[in-house]
Amino acid sequence: MSKTFFFYDLETSGLSAREDRIMQFAGQRTTLDLEPIGESFNILVTLNDDTLPSPDALMVTGITPQQTVTDGYTEAEFAKLLMEQVFTPDTIAVGFNNIRFDDEFIRHLFWRNFYDPYEWSWKDGRGRWDLLDVVRMTRALRPEGIEWPVVDGKATNRLELLTKMNGIDHFKAHDALSDVEALIAVTGLIQEKQRGLYDHLFKLKDKAEVKKLVNLEEKRPFVYVSGRYSSDYHKATVAFPLTSGRNGAVVVYDLRHDPTPFLQKDVKELEQIFYAPWEERRRDDYVALPVKELQYNRAPAVAPVGVLERDGGWERLGLDEATITRHRDILLSTPSFAENIRTIVEGRPPFAASKDPEAQLYDAFLPERDALAVAKVRQADQQQLADLHPDFIDERLEPLLLHYKARNYPKSLAEDEMLTWESWRAERLKRQLPPFVKRLQQLAASETDDNRQFILQELQLWAESILPVGD
Repeated sequence: MSKTFFFYDLETSGLSAREDRIMQFAGQRTTLDLEPIGESFNILVTLNDDTLPSPDALMVTGITPQQTVTDGYTEAEFAKLLMEQVFTPDTIAVGFNNIRFDDEFIRHLFWRNFYDPYEWSWKDGRGRWDLLDVVRMTRALRPEGIEWPVVDGKATNRLELLTKMNGIDHFKAHDALSDVEALIAVTGLIQEKQRGLYDHLFKLKDKAEVKKLVNLEEKRPFVYVSGRYSSDYHKATVAFPLTSGRNGAVVVYDLRHDPTPFLQKDVKELEQIFYAPWEERRRDDYVALPVKELQYNRAPAVAPVGVLERDGGWERLGLDEATITRHRDILLSTPSFAENIRTIVEGRPPFAASKDPEAQLYDAFLPERDALAVAKVRQADQQQLADLHPDFIDERLEPLLLHYKARNYPKSLAEDEMLTWESWRAERLKRQLPPFVKRLQQLAASETDDNRQFILQELQLWAESILPVGD
């Protein structure tokens, strides 16, 4: 079977994949040459009565909870559609910042709905690719032939500005389908104007290709683009593989910075810098530790240093080969620094602990012995779910099943299950309510646009309709 792209975009109720929900999904399948295949998708997903959405998010998308209830798929229906029609074998899922954002929402959706949260992006020839870093690296290394937006003197790669600068129709920014159509057009622009770089970056969705450039055996400097780096240099730098990280990642050092000031510090001193609170990081005298983890399976935008030799590459990144070599040699001569960094990174908690099973996706993989029971859950209809009581091994699955039934098949709940669900729902809403009310009031006092005021009024009505009596 030939591989295809599936370009997709989400609009969500907020920024947290663990806490917030997908409200709109849009996408289009294409050939690898970007020829459309079939009809586009543009659907709403029901926001359940356990979620108060971010007012700011809805100011951007214009989607109200009431719309999703009237016209949306249930989460179970949506998850089934994705697995059966969207993320099919040999599909490469593509978005704009999808690996850090949209893909996380998809994983948590599948987790809540008894599908494997990972197979959709790797099994049977599937893959994923993120165009945000492709755009960033194209701007940094091969900008010719494309107009690049600047706002207030600073480079920006916002999709709606990039399309406008290059004469690409983008009817409604932050509408999922419009964003998908714009992304396909931008992909075609890079494919046409900088085919060599495009083909190189496309290969990097395979982690084996990334490891050819970035590894601890050869320890070669490489060009690296990341949102962590300064927009003054197009989010690009020359980095150095320093030591191993968590879960098979590699820790890299930004060779823009002289490592000498850090070499005499012990682990405790380095930890204080690494874990410095936000308030301290904002101080003028704060100097960040220029290290970060590179994850091989996230299609990182990397390239050999040789690409800087043409088209003013060194100058555009504000670097020179002598400085890079000097900083690399300092690191190579002081292996104790790399060991200290490895100690710090390996001791870093990967995420904040949660008592909510819906937020415990990354706590552990499911036992293989639960696979059959999980499949029975998603295959069961409402009547079958009422009589289904799997003997799960993983303790996260029993409360997940209750939530799954309550959201998608509420008539399958027994009386005691309904009471348990209502108690959990009330606690969740109680936690969400204070910031929701505060922001809703702030926006209501400042917004003058009639359409935006309507959305705020709908949000107020939504809150009143789902809050338990007495709140």
